[in-house]
Amino acid sequence: MTKLQSISPVSDYETVRAAIAYLSENGPDETDLPRFARSLGLTERQLTELFRRWCGLSPKSFAQAVALDHAKMLLAAEASVLDTTYAVGLSSSSRLHDLFVTFEAMPPGAFRAKGEGLLMRWGAAASPFGVAVMTITDYGVSGLGFADGEDGIEAAFEDLANRWPNARFVRDDAAIAPLASRIFDPARWSEEQPVRVVLIGTDFEVKVWETLLSIPCGRATTYGELANRVGRPSAARAVGAAVGKNPISFVVPCHRVVGSTGALTGYHWGVPRKRAILGWESGVTGGGGRGSGARLAQGAAEGLGEGRPVVGV
Repeated sequence: MTKLQSISPVSDYETVRAAIAYLSENGPDETDLPRFARSLGLTERQLTELFRRWCGLSPKSFAQAVALDHAKMLLAAEASVLDTTYAVGLSSSSRLHDLFVTFEAMPPGAFRAKGEGLLMRWGAAASPFGVAVMTITDYGVSGLGFADGEDGIEAAFEDLANRWPNARFVRDDAAIAPLASRIFDPARWSEEQPVRVVLIGTDFEVKVWETLLSIPCGRATTYGELANRVGRPSAARAVGAAVGKNPISFVVPCHRVVGSTGALTGYHWGVPRKRAILGWESGVTGGGGRGSGARLAQGAAEGLGEGRPVVGV
């Protein structure tokens, strides 16, 4: 078993997804731990160990972190998280629990030519949220999605590749593995070794995606606030469309954008996965209780995982 597989076994995410489905019907305040465990085919001890391993939270804290009103609480935590981020700076100590990211825009010619002349390597790797499928170029990570089902890897790859029909793609799991490990292992997040990404899109889309990188881990913002930040306050729908086209999920954190009421609305890779990522980030930042962030980092060093994005150019 590789280190990445030991960090984030796909089976953990499948159990977490089933747990989210259970909690959607029963709610965090009505969760009976023995019944919760039995519904997943686990003992109470196994259930507790699963969530400690996956996100550093207790089952109860996890239930609260993926509750339907969790995003609303994230919004309430800060009147304008984007304004605050810009005020304190993208690399401030308040962003301790973020994955550091450097980015650049692809040359306009490559975008207009739909990737003609580009060589993109792609591959699949384990992550805390199921199998991750990634594409990379010499400029950096160009795509990240998630696979579901028996044909999920090919389907996710086609989803990413169809954005650049004229590029040449070569499967290279060995090239993808170290990048996936850095992205999904919080113990390896370092300002000295940021993850390079390349943003390929229209000027407006790239501006929206750059702004997404300013949303800290453990926080959320709305489409309206995002529209204000990019200077298009009346274009929330256009901003939403750009968010939906984000090609580098998780690293460029489109999952941190929610409706004005806190509703999770849509997510290209499934709303249950969006809830899982937000819940998982609660463990990264210590939102599940005192010390949970430290426990997660320790677990990652021993065998766990996650990923978040953050900063600047």
